[in-house]
Amino acid sequence: MIAGAAMLIVIVYILRLFALQVVSEDYRKSADSNAFLKKIDYPARGVIYDRNGKLLVFNQPSYDVMVVMNEAKDNLDTMGVCQALGITKEYFIRRMADIKDRNKNPGYSQFVGQVFMTQLDEMDIAIFREKLFLFRGFSVQRRTLRQYQYPYAAHVLGDVAEVSQRDIDDDDYYQRGDYIGKLGVERSYEKQLRGEKGMQVLLRDARGRVQGRYMNGSYDRKAIAGKDLTLGIDIELQALGERLMEGKIGSIVAIDPQTGEVLCMVSSPTYDPRLMTGRKRGKNHQLLERDAWKPLLNRSIMGQYPPGSTFKTSQALTYITEGIVTPTTAFPCYHGFSYRGLHVGCHGHSSPIALVGALSTSCNAYFCWGLYHMIGNRSKYGSVVNAMNTWRDYMVSMGFGYRLGIDLPGEKRGLIPNGAYYDHAYKGSWNGLTVISISIGQGEVNLTPLQIANLGATIANRGFFYTPHVVKSVKGEPLDSAFTTKHYTKASANAYELVVAGMRASVLGGTCKALGSMPFEVCGKTGTAQNRGQDHSVFMGFAPMNNPKIAIAVYVENGGFGADFGVPIGGLMMEKYITGKLSPYSEARAKKFQERRIAYGARDR
Repeated sequence: MIAGAAMLIVIVYILRLFALQVVSEDYRKSADSNAFLKKIDYPARGVIYDRNGKLLVFNQPSYDVMVVMNEAKDNLDTMGVCQALGITKEYFIRRMADIKDRNKNPGYSQFVGQVFMTQLDEMDIAIFREKLFLFRGFSVQRRTLRQYQYPYAAHVLGDVAEVSQRDIDDDDYYQRGDYIGKLGVERSYEKQLRGEKGMQVLLRDARGRVQGRYMNGSYDRKAIAGKDLTLGIDIELQALGERLMEGKIGSIVAIDPQTGEVLCMVSSPTYDPRLMTGRKRGKNHQLLERDAWKPLLNRSIMGQYPPGSTFKTSQALTYITEGIVTPTTAFPCYHGFSYRGLHVGCHGHSSPIALVGALSTSCNAYFCWGLYHMIGNRSKYGSVVNAMNTWRDYMVSMGFGYRLGIDLPGEKRGLIPNGAYYDHAYKGSWNGLTVISISIGQGEVNLTPLQIANLGATIANRGFFYTPHVVKSVKGEPLDSAFTTKHYTKASANAYELVVAGMRASVLGGTCKALGSMPFEVCGKTGTAQNRGQDHSVFMGFAPMNNPKIAIAVYVENGGFGADFGVPIGGLMMEKYITGKLSPYSEARAKKFQERRIAYGARDR
């Protein structure tokens, strides 16, 4: 009996020793932490340039104060730490408690370095670094802090902030206290920009003092710097666009039709990207988030708007290709489309009118008649549903109804209805008259400003587009093939030539005639998108006509007619990009539009 009890006690001790020495992770970490200090070397994040080589985003030295809690608990000079860092004792106590709180810090381990303070500059850290040998368990980790050269392009560039628990769970590259791109290209090109961490394994004595590199550094790993990005953005064009949109809500998107590179992407209201750096980032982000005008919203890819009459170009392409109309087909316009008690108004112009003239004058009746004849053509399509789906297929081929796939997070798809949509909405009882408003870019149709600009690029190319992208190149690797592949639409080459002729006629004597004196051949199309309040002012165009270098969309909420804001702003942007500068006359006009404010009602808070 006694022998059995003694044997049991021995077995229990053996199992406990085995658990402590072999199984227990805590004791292994404790032993390792006493002998080794694993110091992470953070790589320099890749820098970002505009298309002309101008530096947009760069790095500045920054420092984090780290603490290993298991080492800092004995004989710590708390007041000394506080004085060296310029903090209060209350802050010190609260911060140490937060680090130990597993609800706030799920990855906490007393044997692993924890972030105590972040983003300190050389001045902040100087005194603390001199006295560091007095504060056992504390160390200084060199990092870099993102800096933005210009107060522009915040929605494109994005920002960098501390990782969330979800980021850590999604990618084991990260640990608490690391930084990650949160928005813009900082987010979408995070893996290229972040580089690869390095590590130094340092040997320590019994008092925790570093004695040198373990095994002469044979287990060290060098950090690999992140890759630099060159954007398609022209920062001077971006700056002009943001000036012109001051005091207005809306967007400007410009694309190089020959490459799909985004030349500028303005979302207004905007903010200075430099507000999202340093230790005040969190406070500034909260203020922007609470702003009733939603400056954090990238309206260029997230705003979903009725395209208005800019959409008529897509209708012309469809009607011609499908044989619904010919270049000489003329429809009457009695101040609008009138049929079976339905009336869609239009401004005064000659009647009847054919396609090129209809585009030039932006005739509503012409495009309503075209859709009515297409949806009702049972001999060609068999049913209104088949006709509607054929129409939908043309729209999708032009880049509508789905995300284009731009290399920015958060893109919305807009809305292009199909036969099933209307069958559900009208319980199977509908026809061309029921949906007639979609022919003029109203009704259920919604596009993003990016999609409207891409329509301009597609017409400029006479039938194809590249997926729009803001990054022109990544240092050391090829651009994703998704951005170098041509996407052809269903419309015919002849249809595109007719639409180009109509857009050119609009500039020479139609709704875009204010652009007729430009020193290069502009093609344009206005839009006045109906709204419950004041109409939205829209413009879509490209230039030069036969060697296009820029396609552009301007969308100004509550701006009135397309010619009021959209056309002049679009013209100034094209002049700046193509000629490299604004003439004195144009600069005076730019200042005038910069100072023009639109009176918006109070926004819900």
